[in-house]
Amino acid sequence: MNRQRILVVEDEPTIARAVADRLTAEGFAVDIAVDGPSAVEQARAGRPDLIVLDLMLPGFDGLEVCRRVQAERPVPVLMLTARDDETDLLVGLGVGADDYITKPFSMRVLVARIRAVLRRVGRSGDDPAQRDTLRVGPLEVDQRSRRVRVDGREVHLTPTEFDLLVCLARNERTVLTRAVLLEQVWDWAGAGGTRVVDGHVKALRRKLGAGLIRTVHGVGYALEAPAEGRP
Repeated sequence: MNRQRILVVEDEPTIARAVADRLTAEGFAVDIAVDGPSAVEQARAGRPDLIVLDLMLPGFDGLEVCRRVQAERPVPVLMLTARDDETDLLVGLGVGADDYITKPFSMRVLVARIRAVLRRVGRSGDDPAQRDTLRVGPLEVDQRSRRVRVDGREVHLTPTEFDLLVCLARNERTVLTRAVLLEQVWDWAGAGGTRVVDGHVKALRRKLGAGLIRTVHGVGYALEAPAEGRP
């Protein structure tokens, strides 16, 4: 059976080797890139199943790597950052990262996060209910082909953005808490990564338009057609 391939993008040799060795021991095939340009090239050539991506890189940074990779082929990205700065994290999530871990991090946590993302991506399409086309106002979500259109215009989403949108669309007009979204989209039962949810909602609004996702302050989010699109 083919092993899932992970690209580790990290310019600090000690960290890169430690992560690669642990992931290899966990049964993954691992490639390493040490700067922005080589990361984009290796992502193109190797077609990894997931990228572990450091934010600070020579050449150009992890945000630019994420932008370029996602523009060519949507792929799950777990971003490593030395700073717990909310702006940096929201920007990272906004350009297509699925998750983030702040350095220093536990290898056990890193592996658990990677497996959670790969589990979610791998089960896409297994459920017959995930093959329907969902429609909310001007929004059309084709679950079978994982394509999204707004007013007939196709919108490019990352894997996690698509899964979050499906979760909201299947619960149209229902307010879902951040905890529920973390559990259903990220498999993080009991986790408190609210900024991950907020960052992806911000990215969805930027791509779909601001009127489709409603914020209920202190509670969560709901997807609903704009007033003029309702029956």
